[in-house]
Order: sequence, then C-alpha cells, then structure tokens
Amino acid sequence: MARRWHELSDKEWALLEPLLPQLQTPERYYRDHRTVLNGMLFRVNTGISWRDLPARYGLWQMVYSRSQRWAHTGIWDRMLQALQTRLDAAGSVDWSLSYVDGSNVRAHQVAAGAEKKTTAARARGSRHGA
Repeated sequence: MARRWHELSDKEWALLEPLLPQLQTPERYYRDHRTVLNGMLFRVNTGISWRDLPARYGLWQMVYSRSQRWAHTGIWDRMLQALQTRLDAAGSVDWSLSYVDGSNVRAHQVAAGAEKKTTAARARGSRHGA
C-alpha cells in the first residue's frame, strides 16, 4: 500500500516514537500509536470532524480521547520541545521565523472598546454614507 500524503514516514516515525508513552501500562493497553497519530494528522490536515475519521485509524472516539489525553498530560508539549531542541542543535531552526507576535492579530471593533451601534445610531445613517 502506498504511503498517504498526511501520514508519517518511517523517518518521521523514528523521531516521534521514543517521545510517546509506552503501549502497555498497568491500567491499559493502547492501540498502535502510529495508526492513531496518523488519524490525528488526517483530521488536522483535512479539517473533518472527529466523527468522519476513516475507520482505518480506529474508532474516532479512541483517536479523539487519546489526542485530548496527550494534550492534558503535556505529551504534545514535550514532543514539540524535544523536536525543537533536536532541530535547534542541528542548526535547522530559524527562530526569527518561528516567533508569533500577538500584536499583529486584529480584533473586532467592539473587542477594542468601540461602542456598539444602537438602533438610533443606525437610523441616523448607514456605514456607507447618508
């Protein structure tokens, strides 16, 4: 079977596998992390709802719950930090391009403190002139 564009290659998987929790713990046995992670990537790349996830990734509830569990336990954050550290050590990260500045995000006028137009204000004129 050919590799799908949104799924992890063997090289990518080799980087991520050591950063994930063990498949078997005293409380539970996890389904293969690679399949579930590919399901998460499929959802992110296509924008579908969790319920529309193809069956090849397992039950959508399982993929969703693992994604949420990893977010709550900090696994996503640890994976990102480990990958950034590794890439930075190799000189592959340009931090000037990786910085997000919130001052560039535009907000709606009301969020900036502007008054809402009342019915009387609307009756006086439209936004496009008298």
